[in-house]
Amino acid sequence: MKAIHIRSHGGLDALRFDDVQTPKPGPGEALVRIRAAGANHFDHDIREGVSGIKHQMPHVLGIEGVGEVAELGPGVTDHKVGDRVIIYAVKFCGRCHVCLSGLEGTCMDRSLMGVQIWGCFGEYARCNANQLMPLPANVSYETAAASVICYGTAWHMAVWHGKVQAGQTVLVNAAGSGVGMSAIQIAKLHGAHVIASAGSEAKLAKARELGADEIINYRTHKISTECLRLTGGRGVDLVIEHVGGDVLIQSIEAAAFNGTVVTCGAHAGEIVPINVIELFRKHVRLQGSHYASRIEVGRVFELVSAGALKPVIHGVYPMKDYSKVAALVANRDFFGKMVLVP
Repeated sequence: MKAIHIRSHGGLDALRFDDVQTPKPGPGEALVRIRAAGANHFDHDIREGVSGIKHQMPHVLGIEGVGEVAELGPGVTDHKVGDRVIIYAVKFCGRCHVCLSGLEGTCMDRSLMGVQIWGCFGEYARCNANQLMPLPANVSYETAAASVICYGTAWHMAVWHGKVQAGQTVLVNAAGSGVGMSAIQIAKLHGAHVIASAGSEAKLAKARELGADEIINYRTHKISTECLRLTGGRGVDLVIEHVGGDVLIQSIEAAAFNGTVVTCGAHAGEIVPINVIELFRKHVRLQGSHYASRIEVGRVFELVSAGALKPVIHGVYPMKDYSKVAALVANRDFFGKMVLVP
């Protein structure tokens, strides 16, 4: 099969699009014919080797993919060839106490598609059969590929951890990213007042179109100062944060008493100084977040199917042109999600 893969870590020149061996499903596994796959900044980290996660070479990239069942391994009875499916990104054990609590996304023995194991940037992808979720008939493959990770992650952050409620004020950082555009919609769906931050006026204008009530250009204004001004000095109830560095520090400063800051990324800086006194005196909760459960992803797709959540697709590209997409991801020169098709 043709696939986007690397044989060593490096820049864009490390990317290859040529033949690798088509996987064969074993017991309890399925082979999915990929119809669309979403580009993710994690793909960039894996290619460059900065994630700190080990994997064997050659390595096929791609965390999020959708398609149809092409072949089933021995013992799989819950699916049939031809089923339209979403691949749940996490390969989970189903036995540890975390899985049994319904949080498969943080399984103690987890591995991720495109990270520790071969991913979805190819004509086929192999996964455990319990990773397959039904794709609603009225949701296109491209729309689905733009929804799996970003909506799942944003839902887990805002709803599971953040307990977002009507009447709250929510700050969404990096509003132009997949998680950012998803979090704006999810917060508005729950009746929140949304402040969106981004680094360009064009991205902020699009955030407005998605429902953001207030906007902050973090290149020209300080996020914490603006949040306090926009809330009459009170601060925000919830922050959806995945930038890191100084933006994380400002997010804590922007939080109201009893506020919550949920973070799932730190590309702008992984190690930051935190004023712990401010943290406990304001009774602020700083919460890390990884990935959604299957129940949450299923709920997200119910809402996508109903039209209540509408992913923004920056563009759809053939897999052979992935280097162009990777350059856009590296430069953050996009809004929403980019989708690849074989």
